[in-house]
Amino acid sequence: MAEQVIPMGSTAASRRGADWDALAARARAVRHAKAVVLYAFLIAVSLPIILPYLWLVTIAFSARTGVAETAVLWRSMAVVVPAIVAFWLTAALAQSRRQVWIGIAAVAAIAAFAFALLVGPDLHVGNFIFLWEPDFASVVRSRIGEVKGAVQFPNVWHAFGNSILIAGAQTAIVVTVASLAAYYLSRFQFPGRSSMLRSLLVLHAFPVLTLIVPMFLMLYWIGLLDTLSGVILVLVAFELPFAIFIMKGFFDAVPWDIEMSALTDGASRRQAFVSVVLPQVRNGILAIAVFTFIRGWEEYIFVFTFLIRNSNWTMSLYMYWVRDDVMGVDYGVVSAVGVFYLVPSLILYMAAQRYLMQMSIGGVKG
Repeated sequence: MAEQVIPMGSTAASRRGADWDALAARARAVRHAKAVVLYAFLIAVSLPIILPYLWLVTIAFSARTGVAETAVLWRSMAVVVPAIVAFWLTAALAQSRRQVWIGIAAVAAIAAFAFALLVGPDLHVGNFIFLWEPDFASVVRSRIGEVKGAVQFPNVWHAFGNSILIAGAQTAIVVTVASLAAYYLSRFQFPGRSSMLRSLLVLHAFPVLTLIVPMFLMLYWIGLLDTLSGVILVLVAFELPFAIFIMKGFFDAVPWDIEMSALTDGASRRQAFVSVVLPQVRNGILAIAVFTFIRGWEEYIFVFTFLIRNSNWTMSLYMYWVRDDVMGVDYGVVSAVGVFYLVPSLILYMAAQRYLMQMSIGGVKG
C-alpha cells in the first residue's frame, strides 16, 4: 500500500483546518445558492402583485395625457423593479444583519435619487381635486369635455367618515362579542356546546349573497333600510360566527392553570379574564380586529344594496361612481380615489404587522 505523502512544513492539524475551511466555504456557497433561488422565486411572485399598485400610483400622480402616463409608468418600473431585485439580493447575500441594513439603505437612497431624477418632474397632484373641491364632478366633466349626465357626488370626506364608522363599529362589536362568546365556549361545559361549535362553521360555509334579498326585506320591515346601523348589523351577523370559532382556538390554548392561579390568589372571574387571559390572546384579538376592519372597509355588495341615498355613500360606493362613465372616465381621478381609498388599509397593516407576524395560538408568559 502506497504511503500518503505529507508535504514538508505541513502538519495534520493544518490539513484538518484546511478541510474544515473547504467544507465551510462549500456550505456557504450552497446556502447562498439556495437563498438566491428562493429570492428569485419571491421576486417572480411579488412582481405581478406590486406592479398593478405601482401603475395605480403612477396614473394617480400623472397628468392625463396618455403619453405622459405611459412614460412615467415605464420610468417608474425602470427604477422600482431593479430596486426590488437589489433588495432581495442584498437580503440573500449579506453576511450579517448590519450588512443587510447598510445594503438596504444604500439601495433605497439610490432608488430615491433615480426616482426623483427620472419621475419627479412629471408628477402632480391635480387628480386629487376631489379632496379639496366639493363639486369636483363638474370640474372633471369640463376637463374631459364630456357631459353624459349629472351626478351629485357627496363630499369625499363624508363618504370616508361613513366607511370609518361602519368598519370601526363592526370591528368593535365583533371583537367584543366574539371574545366573550369564545371564552364562554372554551371554559364552560353546557348541553349543546358541540352542536353550537359545528353550527358556527356551517353558518360560515353558506354563501352570504344568497341572503341578500331576505336581509333587504328584514331591514325594510324593522326600519333600518338605507341606514348605516342596518349595514353594521348585517356585517356583524355575517362576521361573528367565524370570529368566534377562531377566538375559541386562542382561548383553548391558554392553560387553565394560570387562570386558576389568579382565582386562587383572590381575583374574581372577571379580573382573571381581563388581567390574565386576555393578554394571552392579544395577538388573536388584533388579527380578528384587523381583518374585520378591512372587510368592513372594502365592503361593497351590501352597502350598494342597502344604502340608497348618496348621503350614506361609503368609500367603496364613491369609488364605483367615480369610475362610472356617467361623467366620462377620467382614469387619473379614478386612480387618485383608489390611492386615497387604499391609504387607511395600508396604515392599519403597517401598524399591526408586528403583532400579526408574531401571531400564535395562546402561550404562557415567562
